[in-house]
Amino acid sequence: MNTLSGVMVVGLTGQTGAGKSTVAKVFEENGFAIIDADIVARKVVEKGTQCLDEIADFFGNGVITDEGTLNRPALAGIVFSDKAKLETLDTIIYPYITGEILNMIKRFSADGEKLILLDAPTLFESHADDFCEIIISVLADPDIREQRIISRDGITSEQARKRMNSQMSEDFFISHSDYIIQNNGHINLVNEISKEVSDRIKDLFVSSTEQETVNV
Repeated sequence: MNTLSGVMVVGLTGQTGAGKSTVAKVFEENGFAIIDADIVARKVVEKGTQCLDEIADFFGNGVITDEGTLNRPALAGIVFSDKAKLETLDTIIYPYITGEILNMIKRFSADGEKLILLDAPTLFESHADDFCEIIISVLADPDIREQRIISRDGITSEQARKRMNSQMSEDFFISHSDYIIQNNGHINLVNEISKEVSDRIKDLFVSSTEQETVNV
């Protein structure tokens, strides 16, 4: 639950390859400001950052390119094959990510953006769900997700499955979310459901702000 007065932050998460970007686009078109945690995650490990230095200290210079940037394939090959090392990476990087997300929420609020969608694949793992009043998870069948990941990232089936298996279970997402959107390729249906959910949340936000005004 976020404590920023007058702001509603909605967390969008789910299984890798489930197609969160489709849902995020509908919310953006419906007036929500978007925070893309993947973009934030890339920003906090840019060349010369303290976060990148900490990653290199633990994983070695093999995860740093000759240009001084993060060697993502090398790091992925390490952490997606070793759960303990993935957890260590999370411990290093998540505080930087959540700190930047909170700063972005404050900046959006100062600019008058009061409805914010936080698109975060690792929403729960990073504890960024603490910022959210409502959580939406996007799910899809495993075979569909695998093919999407292979196509998106240009990796093998085995690598895709390792990434899928590193995430929370489907039951976890279901039990920790306010809304579940299934995205198995029926794009018109997904868009329709996403629009309906975003409209409900907007109505809830308006009702809550009106109630606050009456209480004042």
